[in-house]
Amino acid sequence: MAKVWSAPPQPDLPSGTFPAVQPGALRPGPLPSAMLSPLCVYCGAAKGKRREYADAARAFGRVMARRGVGLVYGGGSVGLMGVVADALIEAGAGDSIVGVITRELLDKELGHRGIRDLRIVDSMHQRKKAMADIARGFVALPGGVGTLDELFEIITWAQLAIHDCPIGVLNVKVDGKGFYDDLIRFLDHCAAEEFLRIDPRRALVVDDDPDRLLDRMSTQPAVERFGWKRT
Repeated sequence: MAKVWSAPPQPDLPSGTFPAVQPGALRPGPLPSAMLSPLCVYCGAAKGKRREYADAARAFGRVMARRGVGLVYGGGSVGLMGVVADALIEAGAGDSIVGVITRELLDKELGHRGIRDLRIVDSMHQRKKAMADIARGFVALPGGVGTLDELFEIITWAQLAIHDCPIGVLNVKVDGKGFYDDLIRFLDHCAAEEFLRIDPRRALVVDDDPDRLLDRMSTQPAVERFGWKRT
């Protein structure tokens, strides 16, 4: 049976407010692989049109389990979220999973019944903050606007130096094209037009191989990510 934890009631944050995520001095050098644990994984509540997406999510979950990297995620049983969690459970790493879900989504029976640590919050703001407070790194798998919202917010926090955790993107390839190729090009365009204060190629670790992605995230110094442009 899942252990259900409820956050105390809190007011929603006003629009544009970014909660602090474990403030402190920026990490001076590379992290050991285990220090990425738990890893916050953002991904779709759908499985997508192509089976390659679910295959990649399953492979990523298995790699996390093999490397002893715990999972913090949105607590769902559906879509790629459920695939990643199921992969860890099947690999015997279910105790390393923390799910964070809103009460409304839980009431719709979207919560994963197979995880033991399921934390219930009252709002999406609380959900994102609770996951960020726990995580030592962040990875985006394919997903829709919810996944993009989470990824962009955590990039924003990096830009503001609110956190110094590595941010990765598993750029799943289908027919030779990466799911996030166009997004990376768009971020390059934003940087070229001086609307980004960080170099997206330094802020994000992008790879299509789960092991290689975690290796690169583990060895990337924080100073390579926070490249402020002073004007």
